Amino acid sequence: MDQTQGDADHPLMGLLDIVGALIAEYESRNVPEPEGTPIDCLKYLMQEHGLKQKDLTELGSPGVISEILAGKRELNTRQIRALSQRFACSPAIFI
Repeated sequence: MDQTQGDADHPLMGLLDIVGALIAEYESRNVPEPEGTPIDCLKYLMQEHGLKQKDLTELGSPGVISEILAGKRELNTRQIRALSQRFACSPAIFI
């Protein structure tokens, strides 16, 4: 990908397309889609990044964060956007 620099006419672009298709096929067969609620995904990401509730200031006050993690409150659009930016992931996992 570094070699092609986005040039559609680069000689390696065909190889890149083939490798990309093979990777997609492999992942569809061998890598299961994670299951869970948006809160489960958030808890997983918190664990992976070594975060505690107090580190999620973009969600709001400590009380709001506790309610979200306890499943008593859903994430709103602003919070979803902030989390997807923080964790560099699709907002869809929080919906």
